[in-house]
Amino acid sequence: MRLSDLPAVLLALLVTIGAWAVTVHSARSMSSTMPMPGGWSMSMAWMSMGNQSALAHAAMFLVMWAVMMVAMMLPSVLPAVLLHRGLLASRVGRGDQANGSQWLLVAGYFSIWVLFGAGAYVIGMAIASAAMRSIHVSLLVPAATGLALGAAGVFQLTSWKQVCLRHCRSPLDFFAHHPIRGASDSWRFGLHHGAYCAGCCWGLMVIQLVLGIMSVPLMAAVALVILLEKQWRYGEMLARVVGAATLAAGILLFLRATIHR
Repeated sequence: MRLSDLPAVLLALLVTIGAWAVTVHSARSMSSTMPMPGGWSMSMAWMSMGNQSALAHAAMFLVMWAVMMVAMMLPSVLPAVLLHRGLLASRVGRGDQANGSQWLLVAGYFSIWVLFGAGAYVIGMAIASAAMRSIHVSLLVPAATGLALGAAGVFQLTSWKQVCLRHCRSPLDFFAHHPIRGASDSWRFGLHHGAYCAGCCWGLMVIQLVLGIMSVPLMAAVALVILLEKQWRYGEMLARVVGAATLAAGILLFLRATIHR
């Protein structure tokens, strides 16, 4: 890290701390759960508050999700932001035109995660609504949770995961083929990097979504795994270890749910 990057790093640290503070407060205010047939509990994140409209509930969820993503993902995306910043400074130093925007890069990146959250919300609400209406659906949720964990674990072991992870660990290839000359290029890189990151980390996010969307310890554990996968020298091996453990947990949960039905 260069000395000139220190203000950006400090700003990212402050934003991350603030996002974690808001996330922890939100998690505490929504920590209640509803016991459901089948031996599982539904998080308040999937339940409307009082007379809250469907649109208001969706907006609340997405705001909560966006803040959560900033808390969890900003540390892991910061190296790409600093790389972008360094390349722009290098172009300016050579006398080339470079009008990129760090803010548009970050906005593009997190817009992908907001879209991911919107998809998770639609699926989660559909399952929650079906489980509330039908005891048979509710009884199937534990087994479905095991299958979801199994799918996430299998993905962690695939070459697709490794391809996305390698891009996240070193996005230089994008800059080599798509030089940043203007703000729109920064936005495009943010979208590109966010898409690869979502492709890399969707399995880890599934773990959080199905085991406890408002569990702060689980959020912290998933965020740490994501950071280590992207920045640790043994990150690719860690992805496989996490995948094997998740697959095993999914199989055990599925078998337990099936046997006890």
